Amino acid sequence: MIRPITPSLWFDTQAEEAANFYCSLFTPSSVKSITRYSKEGFEFHKRPEGSVLTVAFQLAGLPFTALNGGPQFAFNPSVSFYVVCRTEQEADALWNSLQEGGSVMMPLDKYPWSAKYGWLNDRFGLSWQVAVHEEEKFEDKISPAFLFMGENQPKGEEALQFYTSLFPGSSVVHIARFEEGEGSIPGTIKHAMFKLNHQTFMIMGSSMQHAFDFNEAVSFQVLCDTQQEIDHYWHAFADGGLESQCGWVKDRFGVWWQVVPAILPKLLSDPAKAGNVMNAFLQMKKFDIEQLLQA
Repeated sequence: MIRPITPSLWFDTQAEEAANFYCSLFTPSSVKSITRYSKEGFEFHKRPEGSVLTVAFQLAGLPFTALNGGPQFAFNPSVSFYVVCRTEQEADALWNSLQEGGSVMMPLDKYPWSAKYGWLNDRFGLSWQVAVHEEEKFEDKISPAFLFMGENQPKGEEALQFYTSLFPGSSVVHIARFEEGEGSIPGTIKHAMFKLNHQTFMIMGSSMQHAFDFNEAVSFQVLCDTQQEIDHYWHAFADGGLESQCGWVKDRFGVWWQVVPAILPKLLSDPAKAGNVMNAFLQMKKFDIEQLLQA
């Protein structure tokens, strides 16, 4: 089964508030489920029993997870979400809602690639690109976009090839490259659109060096039905990257992923099992499905 790749958003305590806010902006959208912290594992999570752990929600067909994990990580524009609007009126309305309490990186205006486009960080710090495109080639309403910048900028091509070789249902939709005189290495990726698991992703390149980079605030959850799938993705991401706890792994480019058994949300939603399951997976790096079921 090809399962969607789910963006996971790390909040301090605002996961439920943010999920409800985002669901108010897109149609169709809804909150699917909420999991809560149990008393088990308190020495690790330090969260009150019954407080919100994760919120699963969907925005215009794209699944998301919001996590209350603490103040350790903050959103930044290294990962943004590119929203395709069909009319300028739609873009204006979305922009005005996202802009309230946020900050603008590029004002909403006419640009060579769009009749109306803007880039901002919302009230929670999450980064969005809002653009008007009438072309049908933009099949998905919302697409994650990776920004490869500074010394990392030439690695965009390698990342594109790596990701599309790893996931089923992958393809390259288009690549625009820098030309002489554009301020970046000629031939490197300026903008690329590609599919993973039939979902649209983007890579952007910039020769500018910024004071931010990929971090755990935005990760990508890969749900796996079998241990073989878990091993496949985990070892690919960990090669040249960094293994972490609870299925988290950083790839060689700095992007964070969560390689997770598809059965885990069901186990955590059962009050009779959730505590033991949480205690078990808090001890793991790479998930072991058999150990979770035994727990």
